[in-house]
Amino acid sequence: MSFDGMWLPTDQDPRMQDLQPTRGEKECLVGYLEHYRQTLALKCNGLDAQQLATKAVPPSNISLLGLVRHMARVEQSWFRRVIEERMDLPRLFQEEGGDTGFTFPEADDDLVREAHALWQGEIAYAREVLDRTDLDTVVDVHGEPTEVRDIIVHMIEEYARHCGHADLVRERVDGRTGQ
Repeated sequence: MSFDGMWLPTDQDPRMQDLQPTRGEKECLVGYLEHYRQTLALKCNGLDAQQLATKAVPPSNISLLGLVRHMARVEQSWFRRVIEERMDLPRLFQEEGGDTGFTFPEADDDLVREAHALWQGEIAYAREVLDRTDLDTVVDVHGEPTEVRDIIVHMIEEYARHCGHADLVRERVDGRTGQ
């Protein structure tokens, strides 16, 4: 399967559909965040539970399934706990060795479905939060006043870094590389 080095033909890439110039800062930032969310989903597409659980390289415990679980935790932490100031809400995967979602029981279809549903649920919730929150809103991040725009930029950064990891894991699983 070859698309001139691309993951998908451009006309089939959901990230390339409806490309229009952005209409302001918030739409631009959210657009980049959505792009990276879709990129991680694409990197997981078409793999079974064992492939999704494949670790990158020893001693790393990074896997595509772990990345999905980790990003559910990150979405929950920033949008529910920080922006909505619900710091009393338990962090996802806190009880599992403190590795933020990368350690999990034997991977099976149920675990994959649960992880994906959790991640998609946190993304949907985060979208609702962003719909009703202004970029200039200031929240407390570790005792420092921080604008929501900075949190969105951090989320873009977090996804971009982990999509790079996902590229390497996916290449190890089945040799597939691309955008």
